[in-house]
Amino acid sequence: MTDPIIAVLAFDGISPFHLSVPCLVFAEDRTALGLPRFDFRICAVKPGPIHTEAGLTIAPPHGLEGLDGADIVIIPSWHHLGEPASPPLMEALRRAHQRGALIVGLCLGTFAIAAAGLLSGRRAATHWAYSEQLQKLHPDVAVDASVLYVDNGDIVTSAGVAAGLDCCLHIVRARYGAEAALRLARQIVLSPHRQGGQAQFIEHPVARSADADRFTQALDSVRATLGETHSLDSVAEAAGLTRRTFTRRFQKSIGASFGDWLTSQRIELAQRLLEATEKSMDIVAFEAGFGSATSLRQHFSARLKTSPAQYRREFSRRTDQDERMTYVLSS
Repeated sequence: MTDPIIAVLAFDGISPFHLSVPCLVFAEDRTALGLPRFDFRICAVKPGPIHTEAGLTIAPPHGLEGLDGADIVIIPSWHHLGEPASPPLMEALRRAHQRGALIVGLCLGTFAIAAAGLLSGRRAATHWAYSEQLQKLHPDVAVDASVLYVDNGDIVTSAGVAAGLDCCLHIVRARYGAEAALRLARQIVLSPHRQGGQAQFIEHPVARSADADRFTQALDSVRATLGETHSLDSVAEAAGLTRRTFTRRFQKSIGASFGDWLTSQRIELAQRLLEATEKSMDIVAFEAGFGSATSLRQHFSARLKTSPAQYRREFSRRTDQDERMTYVLSS
C-alpha cells in the first residue's frame, strides 16, 4: 500500500507561517499516533527557488508535476488576488480535482481554487477581511465570511491561520478517525475540535435598521439564556418577524438552520463549562440547555466525536502541558 500523497503549493512571496500550517500537521512521521506515513511534497508554481515574504529562500523539490497522483492538494495562501492565476496551475488543480483528489484552500488559498472554477455554486470560506473581495471576483461562489471552514466533500476551504490548523485537523479526523486526530491535537497542543460553523473573530459592523437590531437582539438573548427553552417561533416573534421570514434571514445570515445553530451554541457553552469549572455533568447539561447528561453525551458524540468527560480530561491534560512549558521557558 503506497503512502498517501499530500501536495502543498508554494509560490514566490508566500508567508512561511502559512506554509508551515500543513507542514505541522502532515509533514512529520505520525505513525505512532495511528496516522499513515505521508508522502509530503512542497510544490512550486515555477521551477527554481522561491523567496518568502519573510526574506527566507526555499527550494521546493517539486514543480506542478508534484500534484500528479496526490490524494490531497493544499493551497496554503495566495497572492496578487485580483490578477489572473497561472494557467498551468489552474489546469493542474482541475486535473487533480477531476481524478478525485481532495482540494484544500487555507485562508487566501480559496482565491486560487475559485479562480480554477472549482467553487462555482458552492459555499466557501476565506479570511473575513477578504470575503467581500472574493465575492466580487467570483459572484458565483457562496462566500461565508463567518465560519472557520467549509467542507464540501471534495473541496475544503478555511479562514485564517488558526482556522487553517483547525481545517487540517478536521481533514485528519474525517479521513483517519477521531482518535488519531485527538492524539495529533494533543501532540501539537491544539484544541481537539472546533466546528467549521464556529464563528471567526470578526469585527461585525453595527446593524443600522430596526429590523436588523431586533434580529440581532433576539439572537443575543438566546445566547445569554441557553439554559432555557427556545423555539423557532418564540425567537422569530422576539425578532419581530414571521417564522418564514426569520428562517430565510437566519439561513442567509448564519448559513445554518436555527436548530443546528442553537445546538452548536449549547455545545460551545458546555465546552467552556467543562474547561473552566468542575461542575458535574448534570449541572453542565442543565446550564447549557441539554436537560440531561445523557442528552449532553449524545450531542457531544454526534458533533465532536468524543464524550464530555473525555473532553474535560483532554483539556486538563493540555492545560497542564502548557503550564509546564511556560514554567520551563520562564526558568
